[in-house]
Amino acid sequence: MRLTATVAIALGLTVALGAAGRQESRPTSGSSGMSPQRLERVTAVMDKYIANGELAGVVTLIYRHGTVAYVSARGVQDVETRVPMNRNTIFALASMTKPITGVAIMMLVEEGKLRLDEPVDRLLPELARRKVLKDPTGPLDNVRDASRPITVRDLLTYRMGIGNTRYAGIPEAAPIAKALGPAQTGPEQTADDYMKRLGELPLITEPGERFLYNTASMVMGVLVSRASGMPFDGFLESRIFKPLGMVDTAFWVPEQKLPRLATVYQRGPKPGTLARSERRRPSAPPVFPSGAGGLVSTVDDYLRFARMMLHNGEVDGVRLLSRKSVELMTQDDLTAVPHKQFFISESFFRNAGFGFALQVQTKRVSLGPSIGSYWWNGATGVSWVADPKEDMIYLRMIQKMDGAGGFGEESQTAIYQAIVD
Repeated sequence: MRLTATVAIALGLTVALGAAGRQESRPTSGSSGMSPQRLERVTAVMDKYIANGELAGVVTLIYRHGTVAYVSARGVQDVETRVPMNRNTIFALASMTKPITGVAIMMLVEEGKLRLDEPVDRLLPELARRKVLKDPTGPLDNVRDASRPITVRDLLTYRMGIGNTRYAGIPEAAPIAKALGPAQTGPEQTADDYMKRLGELPLITEPGERFLYNTASMVMGVLVSRASGMPFDGFLESRIFKPLGMVDTAFWVPEQKLPRLATVYQRGPKPGTLARSERRRPSAPPVFPSGAGGLVSTVDDYLRFARMMLHNGEVDGVRLLSRKSVELMTQDDLTAVPHKQFFISESFFRNAGFGFALQVQTKRVSLGPSIGSYWWNGATGVSWVADPKEDMIYLRMIQKMDGAGGFGEESQTAIYQAIVD
């Protein structure tokens, strides 16, 4: 990705903020079980990464025992305009879209419009009668018949047999990598165009065999539309966002809200600098709203979704899912080691597994999420965790494509060390 509009951030430049860019809540430990004094360390971590130029701004929110225990907006949402980061700043969610897509699928399962172990062929005929590559790096015509159809469960667990080749250890020069790349891009292609192109390609592995990233969520978005008879974005708006009161969550940002949209950055050419990412500003509805990414939201909007999950499918009298569905979504389905081999790095799923469009903590090894916690992050740096054991949710919202060094680990440590009751 080409760097444009490189901007330097001087040390300490964004630490001192006005009221619009600094919103904090520090309750007593009796209400949230968190120490107000220890929560100051969360603020210190945010200020540190802003001061050293690794981040433009951060919004952090901690919800515990039914109350917002802490919320703070630090820095700016745009380095050039100096607009302060605020609690209502709008962030590109990237892959934090995926858990919402998973919930949409489970709502349709509960309504009987989908079944977890049915083949997807009925609604996605493009994926019927699949062929599988004999060699994932070999010619596209060197194939065998798949041993079974792709199921809805395969989509939810990202084991449909095809996905992002970059994370699967497949060279960019491999025929399937060259063919799959264009099939997953193109702002003008429709959902039907996408399915047609995907259906022309062989699978990389047998259905159910390996975790392969991203593609399954794109397919799930199409499946939601076809099973419900509604456009995917329309289903999310009417069945999830509106009932939950998520007023700023959508696949695009209308003109009147654009001043609240945070700029996405990446590392600049020199330490302590940021460069604007060329990520598209979502200022118009997309032709093909993707279940894998593309939503924008605010920290409070996503908190509504996270609370629904933490509270077993219901929040403030609005129920989207049954308790049993949430339990199913948040259990580890990648218990066999081979299932975990095709994603980012060998260590990614160490001490964690994967449920339905959610990563699940299976072993506690640091000052961080309890066993049974679940989440999925986004490439723009956004992050959320629901920790049922601690009755807690926390969200860290930044906009930086390549991460911010140790920010995630340091902020997580600062959050968990503040728990005293």
